[in-house]
Amino acid sequence: MTDALTFLKTRRSTPAKTLKAPVPPRLEIEALLEIAARSPDHKKLEPWRFIVLNQAALTGLAPLAIARYDALALPPEKREKTCAQFSDGLLAVAVIASPKPCDSIPEVEQTLSAGAVCLALLNGALASGWGANWLSGPMAFDREFLSRGLGLNPQEFVAGYIHIATRNATPPERPRPNVPSMTTWKNS
Repeated sequence: MTDALTFLKTRRSTPAKTLKAPVPPRLEIEALLEIAARSPDHKKLEPWRFIVLNQAALTGLAPLAIARYDALALPPEKREKTCAQFSDGLLAVAVIASPKPCDSIPEVEQTLSAGAVCLALLNGALASGWGANWLSGPMAFDREFLSRGLGLNPQEFVAGYIHIATRNATPPERPRPNVPSMTTWKNS
């Protein structure tokens, strides 16, 4: 388990814009989805699902992303970055948060489970030697994009677009949180 701990202590996402071909073959993607599906899920509700988007699918979504970005009057300086994940993407797994009716498990807990799936998929891809990045942005929540582009139901949204392909370079390090400053120890 030392290798796993070392990986977790040093893992770094790969910026999506630096990913290049090839992408993982279908069997590897399926294995990564199996890893992701082992995330915490109280009452086994499976409040998430996957949509695997190949390059053609991502490229096909780009015009809708651009149109929706403009229709929402979002900041023009962020338009290219937001829409590039579709126009320039090679492969992404959309992790769909799909909450289920349940009196004992609130929707927020189901959403957290979908987030755990995103992290498990990201870490699984990175641990397998692929470059990977978890993106979201306005096209993870815009109802029209979600229904027209991805065919999502009204209660669903994208918890994350996990881009997976070949690393082009060592991912840059970034400042990390100061854990002691954000930790409170309660002893009684």
